[in-house]
Amino acid sequence: MTCIVDGDTFWLDGQKVRVADINTPEISRPRCALEKAKGDKATARMMQLLNQGPFELARNGRDEDRHGRKLRIVMRGGQSLGDTLIQEGLAEPWIGRRKNWC
Repeated sequence: MTCIVDGDTFWLDGQKVRVADINTPEISRPRCALEKAKGDKATARMMQLLNQGPFELARNGRDEDRHGRKLRIVMRGGQSLGDTLIQEGLAEPWIGRRKNWC
Protein backbone atom coordinates (compact mmCIF):
# COMPACT_ATOMS: atom_id res chain seq x y z
CA MET A 1 0.00 0.00 0.00
CA THR A 2 1.34 3.40 -1.00
CA CYS A 3 -0.54 6.61 -0.14
CA ILE A 4 -0.28 9.99 1.57
CA VAL A 5 -1.61 10.28 5.14
CA ASP A 6 -0.81 13.97 5.63
CA GLY A 7 1.97 16.44 4.94
CA ASP A 8 4.55 14.61 7.03
CA THR A 9 3.40 10.97 6.92
CA PHE A 10 2.89 8.51 4.08
CA TRP A 11 2.78 4.80 3.33
CA LEU A 12 5.36 3.40 0.91
CA ASP A 13 5.10 -0.24 -0.13
CA GLY A 14 3.23 -1.13 3.08
CA GLN A 15 5.62 0.72 5.43
CA LYS A 16 4.45 3.85 7.25
CA VAL A 17 7.01 6.66 7.02
CA ARG A 18 7.16 9.80 9.18
CA VAL A 19 9.13 12.61 7.50
CA ALA A 20 11.73 13.15 10.21
CA ASP A 21 12.84 16.72 9.55
CA ILE A 22 9.47 18.53 9.47
CA ASN A 23 6.15 18.97 11.18
CA THR A 24 3.03 19.91 9.22
CA PRO A 25 -0.42 21.02 10.40
CA GLU A 26 -2.81 18.27 11.44
CA ILE A 27 -5.68 17.24 9.21
CA SER A 28 -7.19 14.40 11.23
CA ARG A 29 -7.65 16.35 14.48
CA PRO A 30 -6.95 20.02 13.73
CA ARG A 31 -7.37 22.56 16.51
CA CYS A 32 -8.97 25.13 14.20
CA ALA A 33 -10.12 25.69 10.62
CA LEU A 34 -6.85 27.46 9.73
CA GLU A 35 -4.80 24.43 10.78
CA LYS A 36 -7.05 22.12 8.73
CA ALA A 37 -6.77 24.31 5.63
CA LYS A 38 -2.99 24.59 5.89
CA GLY A 39 -2.74 20.86 6.61
CA ASP A 40 -4.73 20.08 3.47
CA LYS A 41 -2.35 22.27 1.44
CA ALA A 42 0.71 20.58 2.98
CA THR A 43 -0.74 17.15 2.23
CA ALA A 44 -1.46 18.03 -1.40
CA ARG A 45 1.97 19.57 -1.83
CA MET A 46 3.78 16.56 -0.34
CA MET A 47 1.83 14.29 -2.69
CA GLN A 48 2.86 16.47 -5.62
CA LEU A 49 6.53 16.43 -4.55
CA LEU A 50 6.61 12.66 -4.05
CA ASN A 51 4.97 12.09 -7.44
CA GLN A 52 7.49 14.24 -9.31
CA GLY A 53 9.96 11.37 -9.57
CA PRO A 54 12.33 9.05 -7.73
CA PHE A 55 13.35 10.00 -4.21
CA GLU A 56 15.53 8.55 -1.48
CA LEU A 57 14.75 7.95 2.18
CA ALA A 58 17.65 8.87 4.47
CA ARG A 59 17.84 7.72 8.06
CA ASN A 60 18.84 10.40 10.53
CA GLY A 61 18.97 9.26 14.15
CA ARG A 62 16.32 6.86 15.41
CA ASP A 63 14.94 4.21 13.07
CA GLU A 64 11.31 4.41 14.27
CA ASP A 65 9.08 6.60 16.39
CA ARG A 66 6.89 5.36 19.26
CA HIS A 67 4.10 4.58 16.77
CA GLY A 68 6.29 2.23 14.70
CA ARG A 69 6.63 4.65 11.79
CA LYS A 70 9.99 4.74 10.03
CA LEU A 71 11.69 8.09 10.61
CA ARG A 72 13.22 9.25 7.34
CA ILE A 73 14.27 12.42 5.56
CA VAL A 74 12.87 12.40 2.02
CA MET A 75 15.54 13.48 -0.45
CA ARG A 76 15.73 14.16 -4.16
CA GLY A 77 18.95 15.33 -5.75
CA GLY A 78 20.54 15.97 -2.36
CA GLN A 79 17.68 18.26 -1.28
CA SER A 80 15.15 17.54 1.47
CA LEU A 81 11.56 17.66 0.25
CA GLY A 82 10.70 18.79 3.77
CA ASP A 83 12.81 21.92 3.20
CA THR A 84 10.60 22.71 0.23
CA LEU A 85 7.50 22.62 2.44
CA ILE A 86 9.25 24.79 5.03
CA GLN A 87 10.21 27.36 2.39
CA GLU A 88 6.62 27.43 1.16
CA GLY A 89 5.25 28.00 4.68
CA LEU A 90 3.50 24.60 4.81
CA ALA A 91 5.79 23.02 7.41
CA GLU A 92 8.17 23.87 10.21
CA PRO A 93 11.45 22.20 11.11
CA TRP A 94 10.85 19.33 13.55
CA ILE A 95 12.22 20.31 16.96
CA GLY A 96 10.62 17.57 19.04
CA ARG A 97 7.25 19.20 19.61
CA ARG A 98 4.36 20.49 17.54
CA LYS A 99 3.60 24.10 16.74
CA ASN A 100 0.22 25.66 17.39
CA TRP A 101 -0.88 26.42 13.82
CA CYS A 102 -3.93 28.34 15.04
